[in-house]
Amino acid sequence: MLTSSFWHPIQLSLFVAACALLVVVVTGLVIGWLMSRKQFKGKTTIETLLILPIVLPPTVIGFLLVIAFGNNGPVGRLFYSLFQQSIMFTVGAAILASIVVSFPLMYQSVKTGFESIPKDIEDAARVDGASEWTVFRYISIPLCYRAIISGIVLSFARALGEFGATIMFAGNIPGKTQTIPTAIYVAFESNQMKLAWAWVISIIFISYVMLFMLRRNK
Repeated sequence: MLTSSFWHPIQLSLFVAACALLVVVVTGLVIGWLMSRKQFKGKTTIETLLILPIVLPPTVIGFLLVIAFGNNGPVGRLFYSLFQQSIMFTVGAAILASIVVSFPLMYQSVKTGFESIPKDIEDAARVDGASEWTVFRYISIPLCYRAIISGIVLSFARALGEFGATIMFAGNIPGKTQTIPTAIYVAFESNQMKLAWAWVISIIFISYVMLFMLRRNK
């Protein structure tokens, strides 16, 4: 019989990935659209920073998060002074780590989608009096929906499978911050192979379903 200790990492992983996805979708759409439409000095530098987490080792991302948001970090100290609560070793830390590692996938996907839209279509709407928000909402997003769906699925899958940055920044506290990847690691290290296999099969199933839906969308 599967206990709550088995289901908690799955539920937490889904919750963390969903929360991260909400942030990533909004910021990815806005920043991706702006970067695909605007030209300015230093654009390449900023864009490189936005997609840098794709190539950085997760442990490096976790290290930087600890430095910035840890108890001795500038943001961490400010957060503690306001809320009397540390960010580290909380569910919020797991969400933040997932946001950082999954954002580049959403950003790159939607930016490529927006760049594929013929500018004549958007310009025609502007000539007819449409505002930039109207163009973005009713023209750009509908024409880019396949890229958006791809970004959503890939970002969610990346957030769901995040391990390195999460274990450094959020820790691996059973019943609190333990996600599926960290639970698999602990189960494997303690030679609980049946439990490890159960979590492995669970995350493979979830990831397969998402990727299957993505392929069906194409």
